[in-house]
Amino acid sequence: MGVQVGAAAGPRRLAGMGWWTEHVVPRIVDRSLALRELQDVRRRVCAPLHGRVLEIGFGSGLNVPHYPSAVTSVAAVEPSDVAWRMSAPRRTATGVPVERSGLDGQALAEDDHTCDTALVTFSLCTIPDADRALREVARVLRPGGLLAFLEHGLAPDDDVVRWQHRLEPLQRRVAGGCHLTRDVAALLVGAGFTVEDLERWYLPGPRASRPWVHLYAGNATAR
Repeated sequence: MGVQVGAAAGPRRLAGMGWWTEHVVPRIVDRSLALRELQDVRRRVCAPLHGRVLEIGFGSGLNVPHYPSAVTSVAAVEPSDVAWRMSAPRRTATGVPVERSGLDGQALAEDDHTCDTALVTFSLCTIPDADRALREVARVLRPGGLLAFLEHGLAPDDDVVRWQHRLEPLQRRVAGGCHLTRDVAALLVGAGFTVEDLERWYLPGPRASRPWVHLYAGNATAR
């Protein structure tokens, strides 16, 4: 649902990012993911974060107001220069030091076991190799470290899943590589995490919106 977080081609630009993906998608994501219905969920998801936090797909900083007081610093992985600039007011308003830490969620700049907790929201859908990115998160986390997540993905209902598969090719073209059919819980387990807490639900709205709004939220620990 966001700008593709992976495969950086250079120090300031992501490979394959066209004008639409680079300049328009970050603004659409900022508007669409700032929904009031998501703010309480973001707050709940962020609540367990503490110490040095790795955030994959930092975007325009929509999670920043929800960092708990136990967070001491944030290493933010964000490939989009536009989204990073958009996040400036939120970063300025917080007392938590936030540093941009690389562009590629699949090859993190952080050393092994240097982060206490991690956060990913609406970003696993766009990373080309989500399994590789999650294994990188596990590498960077301290042993037993917690990953908090809020994502959209594969629905539980067959009729919705059929539409997700039909719509996914177009979704990927217009939404920065976003997939609709990723099973977030299965990805976490496959990458070596133990899912400790998981909620799955549809955001309220018309039934036609369901291919886009089946959410996964919770936390998992690195084994």
